[in-house]
Amino acid sequence: MCFKQIWVIQISNVAIKTALEYVDFFINLNMGKDVPLLNFINNEKMVLKQKLKYKNLEKDSIKKGIMILEELVREINETNEKNVLEKYQK
Repeated sequence: MCFKQIWVIQISNVAIKTALEYVDFFINLNMGKDVPLLNFINNEKMVLKQKLKYKNLEKDSIKKGIMILEELVREINETNEKNVLEKYQK
């Protein structure tokens, strides 16, 4: 099962509801230093925006996921990725 398939399963089950859960999910993917958190977030936002086009998915939870990801981007831009990762790993 590839990464995108795993993510689709997670979103369709609405398993991720907080910034902490997004960061934990990213860390547990263990992609190493080759994939920064910001790239992961931007990719996930793109995936969620595509999901908004599907009729059979819960749109409110997808919109909430996008808002959480946008908040994480704001935090990364204000501080930096390392600080955001440390904040949510506590």
